[in-house]
Amino acid sequence: MKKNTNKNIETFEELVNLSDYSFIKKLNSDPDAKFNADNKLSREVFSGHYVPVSPTAIKEPIYISHSVNFFKELGFSESLIKSDDFIKMFSADMSNISNLAQNIGWATGYALSIYGTEYYAQCPFQTGNGYGDGRAISVLEALLNGKRWEFQLKGAGKTPYCRGADGRAVLRSSVREFLAQEHMHALGIPTSRSLTLFTSKKEQVNRPWFRDNSYSKDPEVMIEEDVAITTRVASSFIRVGQLELFGRRARKNEHENALKELEMIVLHLIDREYSEVINQNLSLEEKIILLAIEFQNRLTSLVANWIRVGYCQGNFNSDNCAAGGFTLDYGPFGFIEMFDPKYQSWTGGGNHFSFFNQSKAGEKNFKSFCSALKPLLNENTQALEELEKIENNFSKIMQEKMENMWANKLGIEKFDVELFEELMNLMIETKVDYTIFFRELSNIPNDITTLEKSFYGNLKNENIKTRWNNWLEIWKSLINVNNEESKQKLSNQMKHTNPKYTLREWHLVWAYQEAENGNYQPIHELQVIMSKPYEKQTKKIEEKYYIKKPSDFFGIAGISHVSCSS
Repeated sequence: MKKNTNKNIETFEELVNLSDYSFIKKLNSDPDAKFNADNKLSREVFSGHYVPVSPTAIKEPIYISHSVNFFKELGFSESLIKSDDFIKMFSADMSNISNLAQNIGWATGYALSIYGTEYYAQCPFQTGNGYGDGRAISVLEALLNGKRWEFQLKGAGKTPYCRGADGRAVLRSSVREFLAQEHMHALGIPTSRSLTLFTSKKEQVNRPWFRDNSYSKDPEVMIEEDVAITTRVASSFIRVGQLELFGRRARKNEHENALKELEMIVLHLIDREYSEVINQNLSLEEKIILLAIEFQNRLTSLVANWIRVGYCQGNFNSDNCAAGGFTLDYGPFGFIEMFDPKYQSWTGGGNHFSFFNQSKAGEKNFKSFCSALKPLLNENTQALEELEKIENNFSKIMQEKMENMWANKLGIEKFDVELFEELMNLMIETKVDYTIFFRELSNIPNDITTLEKSFYGNLKNENIKTRWNNWLEIWKSLINVNNEESKQKLSNQMKHTNPKYTLREWHLVWAYQEAENGNYQPIHELQVIMSKPYEKQTKKIEEKYYIKKPSDFFGIAGISHVSCSS
């Protein structure tokens, strides 16, 4: 097994030589795959961890962008992006590459739980055997700089899990995901990564969307959109919903290998995501307990960080929750602008997936995670009880992480509930921009004047103005600032917690609308700016990107709210 260490990968052949396909080597293939031609028709998959399926190439791919920063991390030479085989690989044309160690991809099934409730209706067969990667196909696993990465094409065509759909992603949603993943990484939050983005002018698909300047909550028209493929990369793509699928099968004893396949996927998850903290020589029961503890720690930290930067996942189902504890699936996400605890950019998301409810949604996903593990502990009462204690401790740990996060955002040593609650009330009543407010607060203002930069309305109400001034005085009495040096130290500390730039939806709309017209400059511009979200940038950039949402955009469909991204 070859590893590259710091040396740049100059050619596609060098990349291929570093491939190592642990998922398909160590886990079970669907035994029915060989009876189903190319495995592109929707069908039930009863067992196995994956279905081998070739991606469907887009016609005459057009290169839009790649992540320069991620290329550097992987040790990829910039010349790779001009390699014919590299372009073919990541525009889904694998069948025309001769020297691949594995010239077929794989798709995986998973189960669905929404807010902790098991669902089967989304599966076309009502059994849970047809729900999974309908348009995402993994095509490569490689060991790069001592770390294992899995490369997955989103929008790569049909799989058995496509549920009658076309298996494509459109340019609009692909631009959103491509930019958001790298921005989230720059914010310091664990996430899948973006490698490349390709589109085609030779293939279009129809999608439901909104009329121009509409206030509708539901899509009104079908529009024709260019297809695109974005390559997302992660240490693995194992989801809580994936474990759930095997947990359900084991619980109901759906086939003779059900319990064994659950054990295999759990051990593979540990190997891929938790090998540094879980010793391989431990017993299965010990590994499962440590897995639950570590995943709980990662998931609570992840959700607290989402709220820290104003990110709302929008559709935090178990199948959109990475079992490795990082952000996955940038569909109907959004970064909050005007503060509202119930903010939710997805019209189909409901209050249960709203901004401040993400901690509760995370808890529901954790319960689904633990439920999937329990069949492996049925013979060990003590281990089951221990797992249930961990499960029931989620809300306590989540609360601790949230209080620490808020204390850091406010620059105070210990969370103060009265200070926090009054701030939340004031932010709602005054209509405050979430990102700009906390960034301006990070300057340790002497009075309320500079904070008004974040207010969507003027402070005409004297009562609210008085409350703001009182709040600011109490806050200043709690921060540890005695002189200019300590003030600057706290300010710098807060600025590493409170980003200056977040990826607002109207930035994304501008980028993907220009891309539809063949202008990719806005994408490149946003890539550069959003890769430095905590930094002070030029005055020109600040005037363009460090501003509140324009009043004309409030309530507008596709900007203030979106349908489920396609």
